[in-house]
Amino acid sequence: MSRDVLADFGAVFLSSRLKRLAERMQGEAATVLRNAGVPIQPGQMPLLAALDRYGPLTISEAVEALGVSQPAVTRTVTALVALDLVALTRDHKDQRQKTITLTAAGSTLADHASVALWPQVGAAAVELCEGLAGPLLDQIATLERRLAEQPLDMRVAAMLARSAPPLVLREFTDDLAPLFHDINAEWIRTMFALEDTDRDVLQNPRERIITPGGAILFVEAPGVGIVGTCALQKTAERQFELTKMGVSAAARGRKAGEFLLTAMIARARNMGAETLYLLTSRKCAAAIHLYEKLGFEHDADIMARFGARYARCDVAMRYCGVL
Repeated sequence: MSRDVLADFGAVFLSSRLKRLAERMQGEAATVLRNAGVPIQPGQMPLLAALDRYGPLTISEAVEALGVSQPAVTRTVTALVALDLVALTRDHKDQRQKTITLTAAGSTLADHASVALWPQVGAAAVELCEGLAGPLLDQIATLERRLAEQPLDMRVAAMLARSAPPLVLREFTDDLAPLFHDINAEWIRTMFALEDTDRDVLQNPRERIITPGGAILFVEAPGVGIVGTCALQKTAERQFELTKMGVSAAARGRKAGEFLLTAMIARARNMGAETLYLLTSRKCAAAIHLYEKLGFEHDADIMARFGARYARCDVAMRYCGVL
């Protein structure tokens, strides 16, 4: 006979039962992270997400954002510092105040998680909770039964199996510079003509994008290779233009464009952007639809200030989501 004292006693041991449920889900989430090659524990992910969403945080701000104790935050920070995912610095005005920031490796991991991990885990959790109703104890019992039938990690794996092979983000290197040129030159020549501004940026990506404080990312499809790229060009303090976004025909059906654009928005947030904008043409209807879907809105002021940069530009948009 199966025995479960926590369930038998009902509300008496509610806290213990909730703790058991949380520990089970944490353990299964750890399996998801291991399978994805992510070197941290589920309990450390919320701090990574907070830094990704809000930017650098003091210890006290992290405590408030996460709703946990200061010792818990300190333990998490120590672990992530050891993995070179976050850095801890002291305020030069107040040496007692410590600030947590994402390192380059931490930013890359957060970018990857935000587009290739968190959505799948979130979808699995939504599926797990679908249709819950009635008294709280009955809902907990339903969650326990569903997890016994199909653990969280198996739910995530099933979702991934039903989708296309996972896409991977790559950082800019000089070896990838020719692909940055070729992917963009291909789509521009298909619809327009290369302008002097295009040639300058595409032929000199490090000098025009990276060195002044911008970023270039690539998306790789397993078995295919690099299929897309996009840049953030710094045009003023905390102001970036999303530019040179191109995805090759080999990526059709993989949602590589949405994957890449989501990653670039996350990267702009990590870089402290307050204004993120783009310039395009009405001919790029599919791209405009994607921009609108992910939070960009048409903006007359951006058009007036920057639209003259390209002869083909008749659409200007500003990101209106959270940066």
